[in-house]
Amino acid sequence: MFQESKVFINFATKDLARARAFYTEIGCTINEHFSDANAISVVLNEHIYLMILVEDFFKTFIKTEIADAKTTTEALVALSLPSKEAVDELFAKVLAAGGSEVREARDLGFMYSHDFTDPDGHIFEPFWMDPKAASGEMAVN
Repeated sequence: MFQESKVFINFATKDLARARAFYTEIGCTINEHFSDANAISVVLNEHIYLMILVEDFFKTFIKTEIADAKTTTEALVALSLPSKEAVDELFAKVLAAGGSEVREARDLGFMYSHDFTDPDGHIFEPFWMDPKAASGEMAVN
């Protein structure tokens, strides 16, 4: 059912210009066709997009309060990357662009990650997993 689906993760921001600068600095593309004064469409790849919405616009889609991602965990967005080096490279870009470390890098042998937050506090977990572990060919403890 979902094989051809695209994923759109929607987040609220207090500062759209800052969000645009952050995601651009870490190497993401902004799809201007779906961006305006209320939102930016951040392209992670051909199937995954972040929709970063100013708070007032975000509120038009919900009936509850917006979580303050700096004080409340709303979600953990885990993104697989092709290597440990790619995780470290992204993490370095994140820090240079104004993101923050959530915890020190974790190396479990079969999996490596280094979690960060964007300037609004949204948590991302970029990780690499050994292809053998991902396919079930390797025992994971």
